[in-house]
Amino acid sequence: MSRTRTLAALATSTALACLALVPLAPAAQAAPAAVTDLALATRWAPIHYQDTDSSDYDADYLTKVDFDGEWNTLNNWEAQDDSLARLTGAAYFSVVETGTHWFVTYSFYHPRDWEDFPDPLSLFTHENDMEGILLTVRKDGSTYGALEAMVTVAHTDFYSYVPAGSPYVSGRESVDGPLQLQTYNGAAHPTTFQEAKGHGIYAKNADHAPDSDGVVYYPSGTAEVPASGTDSFVGYTLIDVFAASGLWARRANAETFASYGTFRGDNGKDNAANAPWGWDDGNDGSDIPRGFLATDPAYLVTQYFNGEGTFSTAYTRNSYR
Repeated sequence: MSRTRTLAALATSTALACLALVPLAPAAQAAPAAVTDLALATRWAPIHYQDTDSSDYDADYLTKVDFDGEWNTLNNWEAQDDSLARLTGAAYFSVVETGTHWFVTYSFYHPRDWEDFPDPLSLFTHENDMEGILLTVRKDGSTYGALEAMVTVAHTDFYSYVPAGSPYVSGRESVDGPLQLQTYNGAAHPTTFQEAKGHGIYAKNADHAPDSDGVVYYPSGTAEVPASGTDSFVGYTLIDVFAASGLWARRANAETFASYGTFRGDNGKDNAANAPWGWDDGNDGSDIPRGFLATDPAYLVTQYFNGEGTFSTAYTRNSYR
C-alpha cells in the first residue's frame, strides 16, 4: 500500500472514531397535543349536589333544553311531566381562553323554576331555568392547569369562591367562602350546590342539605335519570354550548329564544329564564353588563378578585365574541 493510501485510511479511521464519541442528537419529538375543550371541561366538571323538593322532586332533575326531542321551549313546562325517562342528567359547557387562563362555564337546565304553593301573579314561577358557574383555570404547564376561582349564578346575584391555596382575595366583590373539592376518578373536582325549585347555585358546604334528600350528579359522561328524589350517584354528560346546531348556534332562533340570551316561556312569568350570555348580577357595576360572565369572563374575574398575579385579558380564543 502506498504512503498516500495509508495516510488516507488512517484519517478515515480516526474520523470514524471521533464520530463514535459524539453523542447523537435526540430525534425531534412532536409537542404534546393541546387538551380538547371537552377533556378540560370533564376534568374540572363539578360534583353537583342538587336539592329536591318532596312535593315534586323530579322537577328538580337536571336535563337538556331539548329533552323532549325538539327545541320549542314554550312547551317544556308541560313536557316535564310526560316522561321521567327523558330527564337525563346533562350540563352545558363553554371554554374561552387567554394566554394565561382557561375560563370554563357550566350551565344547568331545568324545565321549571317553581314553587309548591299557588302563584297567581307569576311572581315566583316561570318556564325554563338555567343557572350555572364560571371556573378560572390557570395554564400552569400541566395538562389541565390549576383551578383558582369559581363564580356562581343564583338568580340575579353572583357569588365568589376560592379553593385552598389560591392567591385570589376579595376585589370589587367579596369572596363569599371556600370552594371545597372532592375526589372523583382520582382527580379533585369542585363541589356545587343547587337549590330546589328556584335553582340558585352556590359552593357546596355542610349546611346545604339539612333535610338529607337530593341528588348527587357526577361527571361520568353517561346521562342518567335519578332513581328518586334521593340518589347519591347519578351520572351526567357534558354538552358544548358551541356545538353545531347547539345553544349558541340557535341564539337568534325564535323557536327557542324570545330575545338575545332569554328563553321563550309562557308558564308563570313570561320569558324569564336566561342562557349564559344573558346572566347578570344586578349590582356589580355598569362596566360588567349582562352576559359578561360567559362572554368576557377575564374582565369580570379581574374586577371580582384581587391577587390574581400574571393575568392576561386578551383572548386567544372566544367564540362568544
